[in-house]
Amino acid sequence: MGTGDSATIAIDKSTVVQVDVNHLEKAEGDDDPSLPIVDELVQMLPKKNGRPYLSLFVLTHPDTDHCRGFAELQKKVGIGELWFTPRVFTEYKGDLGDDARAFQTEAKRRVKATIDAKGTVPAGDRVRIIGYHEVLQESDYKGFPEARLTIPGNAVTEIDGADLSATFRAFVHAPFKDDIASERNDSCVGLQISLFDGEAVGRALLFGDLCYPTVKAIFDRSSEEDLKWNILLAPHHCSKSVMFWGESEDDEEVLQQDLLDVLEQAAQPDGYVVVSSHCIPEKNEPGDNPPHAIAKEQYEIIAPNGVLCTMEYPNSEDPTVMVFTMTASGLSLAGAATSTKAHDGASQLKSDIDAARGAPEPSRDRVGFGAAR
Repeated sequence: MGTGDSATIAIDKSTVVQVDVNHLEKAEGDDDPSLPIVDELVQMLPKKNGRPYLSLFVLTHPDTDHCRGFAELQKKVGIGELWFTPRVFTEYKGDLGDDARAFQTEAKRRVKATIDAKGTVPAGDRVRIIGYHEVLQESDYKGFPEARLTIPGNAVTEIDGADLSATFRAFVHAPFKDDIASERNDSCVGLQISLFDGEAVGRALLFGDLCYPTVKAIFDRSSEEDLKWNILLAPHHCSKSVMFWGESEDDEEVLQQDLLDVLEQAAQPDGYVVVSSHCIPEKNEPGDNPPHAIAKEQYEIIAPNGVLCTMEYPNSEDPTVMVFTMTASGLSLAGAATSTKAHDGASQLKSDIDAARGAPEPSRDRVGFGAAR
């Protein structure tokens, strides 16, 4: 799906989480290698009341390349719960694309439903707000239950009303209170997602479009256990702003080795850096948007198993879905050998996710991260 984020996490046979979405209509054409994400989700999701069902959708921030296709997803799929930052309430309409406005409208509806419920909230109305904001003190949001607000430094093991602590944990790293009013990228949800199979654990760091100051603050403030990663989704699609930084616009951007050192220390022996983007060029011109070649070079130094670009996996001529599976033996990369086009008939993504879920009994014997290309 080009340069944008779409990560699917299949926890068990009935619980699937989507972190961001970048559905491209052009991907529905025969000659485009991109994946029409919403179409694939409709095919692979479990059914609830006869309709495809997504237990949780997490929006890291309302940039188009992180929520493109949300309106279509909402029409075609039941969504049990939404996670988002209060930033989505305060954006001006002119700053948001159509899908971000659709998300904002649905987020506001669910917040009102949660306040009105004064107790148990049914699936389809559930929300969790990630972070801080004065907006929750305004009259429209007074009465929002503190139990549905999670600030950084806390973990969540419940999804859509179910306790999944035996198989799932989301540790909230960001946004920090000081970042809420900053640029949109600075206010991203930052998570460590952990999946468990008995004693085995696999972890992914999902930092949206965060840049050096916030990522460094995360590593300064958090415990060693909450920073470990088997998968690091390169923030902002392999942007150099994660490790090259100047304190002001007039300062020259210099390599921030301190962050690279702590990222390397947190990497597990089987760790991969995943870049969710178009093919990474050999070099960039000044002012180029991510992905940045110099960022890839730095990630290659610290990643135990190297850097994988979603539009280059396994090759740039015919990229396929990138799937990681979690078993009692640990986390591993499962290669996809055939095309994943929605119009091909049987969806490769569906078969890969089915494999990630494992055998019918018990349903948690195998869980997995899947980063759609």
